[in-house]
Amino acid sequence: MTNEAPKYRTPDGLPVDIAIFTITSHAKPSNYKMLADRRLDVLLIRRSTSSEAYPGYWALPGGFSGEEETLLEAAYRELKEETNVDRDVVIEQIKTVYDPGRDPRGWMPSVLYCALVKEEYLLDLAADTDADEVRLFPIEEALQLKLAFDHNVLLQDALAYVRSKMMMTTLAKQFLPTEFTIRELYQVIQTVVPTFEEDIPNFKRNLLTTKTRQGLIKEALDRDGKPKTTDRNSNRPAQLYVYADYEPNISIYNSGLF
Repeated sequence: MTNEAPKYRTPDGLPVDIAIFTITSHAKPSNYKMLADRRLDVLLIRRSTSSEAYPGYWALPGGFSGEEETLLEAAYRELKEETNVDRDVVIEQIKTVYDPGRDPRGWMPSVLYCALVKEEYLLDLAADTDADEVRLFPIEEALQLKLAFDHNVLLQDALAYVRSKMMMTTLAKQFLPTEFTIRELYQVIQTVVPTFEEDIPNFKRNLLTTKTRQGLIKEALDRDGKPKTTDRNSNRPAQLYVYADYEPNISIYNSGLF
């Protein structure tokens, strides 16, 4: 009996790539109370100079999955190995890419994961396996870099995904204190979606009075049922609000709920 080549080739492992975004705060030197600046950053690793492909290039963290693990497990493992970011972050699978020529080592699809997480989860960054360096980049700077493989495209795809989530869900809640001002909420949204522009009074009115959003946030009240205010970011007191448990489902075809 002759040894025949197997009919189906066993792959080395399906790769995963992970785009991790965060909102960083940067206080402005001033004698007056004001909101700190906020900036959208993305986590990148510098590939080892001994890497087969794109040595020394900045890239999204990632690597090959093993046959003994799920893709999600592989994504968390690679994230931990290359950046020291652990399972505190909740990552989501958003797409699979398989364009010919995306990897000089051969035909190589990849599964893209992403997350927008609190800055506190990224305080202990450390490069390890296959990475010489890891750090946060302002998103505008990262988009100008020549990244490894097709990671410029993957970064754009992941950015579009988190921007959509910011506009369509209560994701902003993660980056606010339990009791927040309308201006603080507006700032978080605009940090992630800079094209979002609305005058503050109209923004507030839309949140509190439009049918599809009513109940999304509500006034923060003290023990006597009176509205609470704060002067933490201004010399003039501002009303405080809290998120309710309501999550609107808005159809693109009408203004009602489904």
